[in-house]
Amino acid sequence: MTGYAQVRSQAATGDGKSNEQVAFTLSLKSVNHRYLDLQMRMPSETDALEMKLRRLLKEKINRGHVDLTLSVERGGTSGFQLNEELVGGYVEAFREAAKEFALNAEPDLNAILRMPGALGASTGVMDEVFDSAVLARCEEAVMRLNEMREEEGKGMEHELRRRMAGLSSVTDEVAQLRSAVSRAYMEKVQSRLNELIAGKADADRILQEAAILAERSDIEEEIVRLKTHIRHFIGLLDTGGEVGKKLDFLLQELNREANTLLSKTSGVAGEGLRITELGLAMKSEIEKAREQIQNIE
Repeated sequence: MTGYAQVRSQAATGDGKSNEQVAFTLSLKSVNHRYLDLQMRMPSETDALEMKLRRLLKEKINRGHVDLTLSVERGGTSGFQLNEELVGGYVEAFREAAKEFALNAEPDLNAILRMPGALGASTGVMDEVFDSAVLARCEEAVMRLNEMREEEGKGMEHELRRRMAGLSSVTDEVAQLRSAVSRAYMEKVQSRLNELIAGKADADRILQEAAILAERSDIEEEIVRLKTHIRHFIGLLDTGGEVGKKLDFLLQELNREANTLLSKTSGVAGEGLRITELGLAMKSEIEKAREQIQNIE
């Protein structure tokens, strides 16, 4: 499910001799995904903290594509750090080249500082105090994120209940047509047997054809399973919690029963045509419900 949360705070970092206040902003954004997929955007000096944040998110969130972004703003004059080794090497190389070619020139400091890596953000020391502050605020952000996701989940629950109500209504109508379809099948069986007898087919062939048609003549089993799966589905919605995978499995079973129902009633005239229409309506409701299920934990 989708959601967004952002928190801001600050913490002290340093080695005890030269501490500084570091402000940070942590944001979480989640979108629909079948599994938990974490993407972290953090400063390079926070590798240890990243592992802690990953563990925290895995404990609090079970499903979704989650983006975490942590930005750090340092106070005072420690915002930039000179790469003395790189700059010193450049200056020395410049002067050696000037001496080699008898040139009277000095290196341009502005040009040196524009070189990649010559001047960068101060890395500072990210200690346990800073990590604890970020983790605490991250828990708050996760709570806000889950609240937003929960609100979206309530809307999805309402939609799924509406789909199940429609599916249940269609199943009831199919149940009412069952007797008529069975009669139509018996007429089809009788017609087929008469053809075999007239064609002087052997007894084993007649019994085989009769057994096949008889097996396909009743859809009661499919109706019972459909109703059972629908009740189970609604029961899981009532229970709540992490039910996304269970609901997805039930929808697969419902779709399988709808396919069997269509297979059994294919080629049957009269009420069989109406059941075909109802079976297609079932599959439509199931497919729409499955689209919603992919977003539920």
